Amino acid sequence: MKALTESMWSLLEQHGPNVIYAIIILVVGLTACRIVRETVRKALTKAHVDATLVPFVSKMVYYLSLTFVIVFVLARFGIETTSIIAVLGGAVLAVGLALQGTLSNFAAGVMLMVFRPFEVGHFVDAGGTTGTVDEIGIFCTTLHSS
Repeated sequence: MKALTESMWSLLEQHGPNVIYAIIILVVGLTACRIVRETVRKALTKAHVDATLVPFVSKMVYYLSLTFVIVFVLARFGIETTSIIAVLGGAVLAVGLALQGTLSNFAAGVMLMVFRPFEVGHFVDAGGTTGTVDEIGIFCTTLHSS
């Protein structure tokens, strides 16, 4: 029993500060992630960005910042994080390439919603197709051709 107690104290002395620091980083990081998410949400709402984009962008910012917090916590435990970051980067690149066409359409839809070059009810000529705009969505815009 004495050997077990001594080994527990030894482990606590050796790894205790890292565990405490990691918990502090995690708690502060999660709080900061929530604050950043709410700040982005409020800023987008105040800037009158389309209501469809506000939750999407705020969640993406939250998860991106949460990823950084997790990497910092793992680094505090002495885990090599460069390989994790490289794998995450490769995964993002693979998903980006796989969704290249869809992401292009998504970006165009976001640009249409943010910059509002035309609105529902306007008559437009887009690439040789003319018509009245029925709906503007993130992935497509519907025209009623005449």
